[in-house]
Amino acid sequence: MTAKDKLPRSIRAHSAPDGGTPRYNARESWRIFGIMAEFVEATDRLSAIRPAVSIFGSARIPPDHMYYILAEQIARRLSDSGFTVISGGGPGIMEAANKGAFFGKSPSVGLNIQLPLEQTANPYQDISQTFRHFFARKFMFVKFAAAYVVMPGGFGTLDELLEAMTLIQTKKSQKIPIILVHGPFWQGLLDWFRDRLVADGMVNPEDLDLVQVIDTPEEVVEAIFKHYERRGFQPMPAEHDMMLNL
Repeated sequence: MTAKDKLPRSIRAHSAPDGGTPRYNARESWRIFGIMAEFVEATDRLSAIRPAVSIFGSARIPPDHMYYILAEQIARRLSDSGFTVISGGGPGIMEAANKGAFFGKSPSVGLNIQLPLEQTANPYQDISQTFRHFFARKFMFVKFAAAYVVMPGGFGTLDELLEAMTLIQTKKSQKIPIILVHGPFWQGLLDWFRDRLVADGMVNPEDLDLVQVIDTPEEVVEAIFKHYERRGFQPMPAEHDMMLNL
């Protein structure tokens, strides 16, 4: 039996008239160049923004919410301390992060994403970069970040948090501070990590040390500086090589 015989009929039915490769495969191949261009453009535009801190959180938080206000305060303090602040460029916590940095001393960067229900870019961005592909955008969050500040959020926020933890755990990325803000929101998840993942041997106990819980803007900035007090913010040669293989 050949590979062609094993393919479902639905795939063979969409083959070219001569029985060859489906026509849409050509479009898929050319799409790779668009992805490459997205990586190149973003890397070039963001190359001078270090040191930077990526801030994540819910897009659904209104400006009068305590989480919004806290994120804005954290971003402003980071910006005034010399850190570029990177967010997803949208509303909610993303807007709060950009707003705090926009009125601070360092750049405010928004990594926007094109969605079927289009995300509206917030107006507080010194540098705005738009992506079509989530994976290219997520790569930039990691590539340029000296720290992650994770505010309360939903699936997207959890996705960014767990990906960062995975990359550091597997040594595919340099170790950076991952700071969870507002302990009461995160405590249930951290308890589950300990009571299920660690207890069942899914992760090592020390893997939980990849994150720290902090509640105030002052302590967030202090924790980041403490992590880097014996080294610079630029990646070391070995870390730079590691990031090339991210």
